[in-house]
Amino acid sequence: MSDPIAPRLREVVGYFLRLGSTAFGGPAAHIALMRHDLVERKGWLDDAEYAEMIALANLVPGPNSTEVAMHVGRRCAGTVGMIAAGVAFIAPAFALMLALGWAYTEYGTRPGFRSVLVGIAPVVVVLIGQAILQLGRTALRGTGTIAVGLLALAGAWIGIHELVLLAGAGIVTWTGWWLGTRTTPGPGLGGFGGFTGLGGLGVVTGVPTMRVATDLGPVWATAGPVMLAPLFAVFLQIGAVLYGSGYVLYALLEGALVHDRGWLTERQLLDAVAMGQLTPGPLFTTATFIGYTLRGFPGAVVATVGIFLPAFCFVGATGFVLRRLRDSAGFAAFLRGVVAASLALMVAVAAVLARDAFVDVGTVVVAVVVAGLLWWRRPNPVWLILAGGSAGALVPGLG
Repeated sequence: MSDPIAPRLREVVGYFLRLGSTAFGGPAAHIALMRHDLVERKGWLDDAEYAEMIALANLVPGPNSTEVAMHVGRRCAGTVGMIAAGVAFIAPAFALMLALGWAYTEYGTRPGFRSVLVGIAPVVVVLIGQAILQLGRTALRGTGTIAVGLLALAGAWIGIHELVLLAGAGIVTWTGWWLGTRTTPGPGLGGFGGFTGLGGLGVVTGVPTMRVATDLGPVWATAGPVMLAPLFAVFLQIGAVLYGSGYVLYALLEGALVHDRGWLTERQLLDAVAMGQLTPGPLFTTATFIGYTLRGFPGAVVATVGIFLPAFCFVGATGFVLRRLRDSAGFAAFLRGVVAASLALMVAVAAVLARDAFVDVGTVVVAVVVAGLLWWRRPNPVWLILAGGSAGALVPGLG
């Protein structure tokens, strides 16, 4: 007797391989493409099912579009489908990042290659700035969240660890919500329900554990070349706590790899950000490029598995608890603080990257032109990055 799951599993793998090979533009674009293909064209889902998958993906840390792909895979072909959809969506970007990592390692210091990267750098900074403005309009809608974001920004500037800022901001907004419920009962679980549920997921209770791992990292790093175990631990930590836009990833990478351990320079991080923009699929595969830069192919594999593994675990655990948390006003309040702090971290890292990107008048001109194009026509970011790289290669003296 044939297995009825097998044909649909092949369809799921084929679709997400194609999507991962061609879907530029970041998580929002990926989610829009999936809706067009899977709801309107293929009819695998209806809009209500798809909206619920997006809501569940937003409840947990990790790459949202990849998590939505996993939910689709599980809906179509069970647990095996969930794993297959996630791997298929990640695999093309992983392969491309390996190739870019090799090219960067072999040719990254050559003048011609370096000029291309110098032209790309200001484009990346402008794109991050655009993301901050777009996210800020939707996430910072009250004086409370704006104040939390400003406090988090001040904390980032004085060197408070990123995880402490994220957790602290969430606790502040949750506390404000809870104090409000003492006089005005609201919807949700009430009392400490939202906070307790979050701790049950390990997101809050995991922060002290992750902090211990972070504190151990610099000790391990002093032993010589970057070892695979701490490399895995760093990316596992980031994948387990990262809420918000993929651009927040770069803020956490800067803290963990540039400041805490000195494994990368600011310039290398900027180059990694640029490579992440050049490839389709999840932005989290920037970890592949960094892992290859630090430890070759084994480092690429370890970093990629580390940063994506929490997403597979969170989606696999999705069930009653997450569905209940989705309706929790306390959990929503906690997330508002986390998102506000995430935006603050993006501002801080954009400022640092800008310092290294704007090295002369030419790079400033590139940034102004790109900003104007984004305001006027909103072209695909890939075309802007290619144009910036071409300017770096062709304009004498740029950078």
